Amino acid sequence: MILRLFKTMTKQSIQSICRSKNMSIASVGSVSATLVILGMILILILNINNMANTTKEQFDQIQIYLSDDLNQKQIQSLGQAIEKIDGISEVQLETKDKALENMKERLEEKGDMLDGLDKNPFQNSYIVYLDELEKADSAVKEIKNLNGIDDVIYYKDIMDKLISVASSVRIGGIILIVILLLISVFIISNTIKITVAARQREISIMKYVGATNGFIRGPFIIEGVLLGFVGSVLSIFMVIYGYKYIFSAVNNNLYDIFTIYMISPKLLTIDIIIIFISMGVGIGMLGSILSLRKFLKV
Repeated sequence: MILRLFKTMTKQSIQSICRSKNMSIASVGSVSATLVILGMILILILNINNMANTTKEQFDQIQIYLSDDLNQKQIQSLGQAIEKIDGISEVQLETKDKALENMKERLEEKGDMLDGLDKNPFQNSYIVYLDELEKADSAVKEIKNLNGIDDVIYYKDIMDKLISVASSVRIGGIILIVILLLISVFIISNTIKITVAARQREISIMKYVGATNGFIRGPFIIEGVLLGFVGSVLSIFMVIYGYKYIFSAVNNNLYDIFTIYMISPKLLTIDIIIIFISMGVGIGMLGSILSLRKFLKV
């Protein structure tokens, strides 16, 4: 009995969706757009957090790139000056030839493409290890004031900037998602309203002959749920396959340059499916309920 009733309600919902094709398409599109943007923001934040976690061991390092016009004696003198800075425990020289060799090793089979270079593109540099992270900022300032320094790279500083960007993206994303959620609920609500208006006479007869509120509401709620579900399924495909494409195109190069990996799409797939379907169905149901409360009066 219950199964037959559910089939009847579902059939009515599908017929209603087909009658209001344009509004149904708009509802599905708005849900998909909302969830795609949500997915992009979540994946970006998760990857930045992953980068921060995988590079923690590099937070005690500062890489100092030297000017190309320094001779060997000047390079040695600069290294001695760096060693005297408070908070520095060890200083290692990485010559441009060693840097080229290290890059070839990291590129593995792709390293041969560096053999054809007319000029070594790398710089002599010092890799500096800190004994106290609290003194890192003051050490970086002192290093930058030394003559012969071309650039100073401090990994924690880079990650702090990335995390700051992620925070800004999260705040902006939440605002955008809330706006899109409201738009999605509004569009689905209007889609249901059109159906209610078209069936007002039929609903009045059903109420007159004693149909329960649940029986009358059922098809409209199922309609909203179906619209939200379809929108969530479309967004799942777009986000998962879009991320797989980006992952395959970027991940290896990211590791070759920075020795960090992106999060594997396989680790995110189940979570994305659960979150998106839950939100899609929730959006559809909320839109239906709001519409019914105001216009059905049952």
